[in-house]
Amino acid sequence: MATRERRLAEFNGNGDPAPDQSVQVLCEDHSGTYQLPFACRLIDGEWRNAESGSLVEATVVGWRLPRW
Repeated sequence: MATRERRLAEFNGNGDPAPDQSVQVLCEDHSGTYQLPFACRLIDGEWRNAESGSLVEATVVGWRLPRW
C-alpha cells in the first residue's frame, strides 16, 4: 500500500488547474487516500465530476494531469 506522502507526491499539481482542464484527483478520508475513478474539474472553487457536473463530496488533497 502506498504511503500518504508517496501518493501526495504523485498528485503534485501546483495551484489550481484551469477551469476547462479535466484532471485526476486524490482524495482523503479517515481510511486514507484514494484516487477518484473519473476526471474532475475545479469550477468556481468546487471540484466537480468532469462528465456529469456532479459535486465531488470528498476532501481533495491533490490533482494531476490525466495519465489514462
